[in-house]
Amino acid sequence: MADKVALVVGAGPGLGAALARRFAAGGYGVAVARRKTDDIAALAEEIGGKAYACDAADHTSVAALFAGVTADLGTPTLVSYNAGAYSPGSVLEITPEEFERCWRIGCLGGFNVGQAAARGMVDSGGGTLLFTGATAALRGGKGFANLAVGKFGLRALAQSMARELGPRGVHVAHLIIDGQIASDRPGYSEAERGEDQVLKPAAIAETAWFLHSQQKSAWTQELDLRPYVEKW
Repeated sequence: MADKVALVVGAGPGLGAALARRFAAGGYGVAVARRKTDDIAALAEEIGGKAYACDAADHTSVAALFAGVTADLGTPTLVSYNAGAYSPGSVLEITPEEFERCWRIGCLGGFNVGQAAARGMVDSGGGTLLFTGATAALRGGKGFANLAVGKFGLRALAQSMARELGPRGVHVAHLIIDGQIASDRPGYSEAERGEDQVLKPAAIAETAWFLHSQQKSAWTQELDLRPYVEKW
């Protein structure tokens, strides 16, 4: 059992991994979750944490995740929801099935994880719940309906939860990522884009840690991040 426990849902190789590393560096026992543990086993070993398989859009799967983390490490009091899905396409062409899939991962998953996290935090006397948003949470762009609807909903969820749970000691914050996050994917690396043209995952994770560390008399509910050269 760890004295302090963090959980990152959507622990991909970019931002999710950076969040897990930062939380571990801050002294937390860290659980990382993704649909398949094969994708995160090395990360869990690196940070001395534990990997779990979870489908965030499935309420039963999320309940099992939190039960497992609590039994193995303790109740998570720092939780980040970083999962999302996006398939580009015109509203004339996207299928209802694909639209629903993106919404389920982008928004319903946030509700499932947020609710489970909040219940444990309220019982424990407080905690921090972080949601990863995007520019699409503020405006729906051409070809971005699949992303925007889920991100709009996630932002509304974060606001509702913050107003309800803040007085109960739970800090709910929504991060708007306004720009591309650097990764190894073709077209997204700093080498291809240029220095500081894309957001560094470690820099975003540092901001997430800052939000978690805030004194409760001055909590931030929403914060936007972008490269300094971004046009906005």
